[in-house]
Amino acid sequence: MASKLAQLLSDSRRALMTMLGIQAVIWTVQVVNWLDDYDLSRDYGLRAERVDDLPAMFTMPFLHFSWGHIVANSWPLFVLGFLAAYRGMRKFLLASLVITVSGGLTVWLLAGSNTVTAGASGMVYGYLGYVVLRGILDRNVLDAVVGLGVAATYWTILIGVLPVAHGVSWQGHLGGLIGGLAAAALLRDGAKPKPAPASTASTAPAASNSPHADLLKQLDDLGL
Repeated sequence: MASKLAQLLSDSRRALMTMLGIQAVIWTVQVVNWLDDYDLSRDYGLRAERVDDLPAMFTMPFLHFSWGHIVANSWPLFVLGFLAAYRGMRKFLLASLVITVSGGLTVWLLAGSNTVTAGASGMVYGYLGYVVLRGILDRNVLDAVVGLGVAATYWTILIGVLPVAHGVSWQGHLGGLIGGLAAAALLRDGAKPKPAPASTASTAPAASNSPHADLLKQLDDLGL
């Protein structure tokens, strides 16, 4: 129990520093972008239906079109990103990749041909889906409580996956959410295989005081 708590605290600190670092990068880019009259967003945002623009799905989340745009995304990105990362950075990075690609492809396929899309909101929706579904699939009490709290807090933003607001990338929201749900399913904790039952054949009795039997018991206790 103590080792699991220590690991959780270590992963949580790493998640906190990661999200603070991401926020620092996004806000630094925003200052440069603002000084450049948002040319970065126009140049490195994602243009739909242009094959040569597909790599922009990886720069799109770091770019915004106004101060209001970045302010609206920053807090939920920080909170949901931290909750997605506190159980381990490997899964967080893989989930982020799935969300980025899913959101980017959805924008590229469904957005208007002359539309340039930028912003971190697709990641917000992706982390939302990931955290909520992870709590259900992993059968972990803490994850389940976190997922329930997130669902209760952020369920109202799900309206953003529908084309109801002009100038809002519902495609990015929808693709991000799908990516988050897919990542939760792909990265869920698998059931630990049960150890094979010990042989009871009369031809191989195991003495309780045998060094080999003691070694096998220790390995079995460790799940090896």
